[in-house]
This record gives sequence, structure tokens and C-alpha cells, in this order.
Amino acid sequence: MACFLAPLAEAVVVSAVKKTVCKAAGDGKDGKIAAVREKISRLEKMLYGGSFLLAVEHLYHGEFSLLPPFLTAMRNPAEIPAMLGELATVGVGMAVLVTAVWAAGEYTASRLKKRPAQKRPAVARGAR
Repeated sequence: MACFLAPLAEAVVVSAVKKTVCKAAGDGKDGKIAAVREKISRLEKMLYGGSFLLAVEHLYHGEFSLLPPFLTAMRNPAEIPAMLGELATVGVGMAVLVTAVWAAGEYTASRLKKRPAQKRPAVARGAR
């Protein structure tokens, strides 16, 4: 019902933090700050993109409307606790999972960059 709101809220917070940190650090003119800004931008894109796709999916299934109240669960007060429960469990779980996948990807990328270039084995001509 409203599970896309948790990753969306995290994306908004990440955007605000990125803007504040980059402004305080001098708009990313330093190489390290530019690298951090790029990493955070990837997280932003993942969160905003996932939230958008989930919103479209909820719109398609009729759980979300373009007219107030936007969430169909808000029309019936008895459904609000179920909506908040889904937001707290599914939505927060998805936001945490997206952030964990992003962190694992960034960790893997940094480890691959630090790895020394390995020499390629010599291949004899004509041998396959």
C-alpha cells in the first residue's frame, strides 16, 4: 500500500545530506569529495528509481490514486494500521536492502580498484 514511501523518505534524506556535505566541503572540487559525491549519487538513483517503480506498480494495482487521499488505505480508517504496518516492515526492509546492496557494490568496486594489475599468462602462438 505505502511501502514505496520508506525508500523515498531515505532518498530525500540522502539528497539533503549530500547537498549539505558537498556544499560544506567546497562543491566537490577535491577528487575525494567528488568520488564520495558520485557514490552517494548512485545510492540516490537506486532509491528514487525503486520508489518510482513501486509507485507505478501500486498505481497500476489501484492501491494509489492521483486524487486525495492518494493512498486508498487512507479512505477507510480501519485500514490505516495495516498500511502503517506494511510501511514499517516491507518498506523499511526494502530501503535497508537497497542500501546494503549499494554498500556491497561500492565495497566491491573499491576493492577491485585497489587490486594490483595481474599479469596475463603468456599464450603460445597457435596453441588453443
